[in-house]
Amino acid sequence: MLTATQSLIQSVKKTIRCLDVYQAQHEMMGNQALLVDVREPIEHQKQAPKGAINIPRGMLEFILPQKAPDLGSAIYLHCAMGGRAVLAAEQLHRIGYKNITVIDAPVASVCDVFDN
Repeated sequence: MLTATQSLIQSVKKTIRCLDVYQAQHEMMGNQALLVDVREPIEHQKQAPKGAINIPRGMLEFILPQKAPDLGSAIYLHCAMGGRAVLAAEQLHRIGYKNITVIDAPVASVCDVFDN
């Protein structure tokens, strides 16, 4: 039986650390955190928060280990509305990353807060 995407996201979200954009910004000020936009490159080019690197969800497991080889690195993920970031966080936990946080906010909100 096929699980509806939104049901899957809600189920996974219960196991993932999620913060609102203000909490994430506050935490990131004091550490060497990496802000990762897991949207597609064309989406990132149109609107991206200051300081975010773009690694599409489909390439995350291949590229992130080069950017953040320490599995304890503080990594904050965001996407357009949160769904891809939640699924990306789950995958990163599976490959061994320990300090993953999803910014649970629309990309426009993330841009507004991180660009100021």
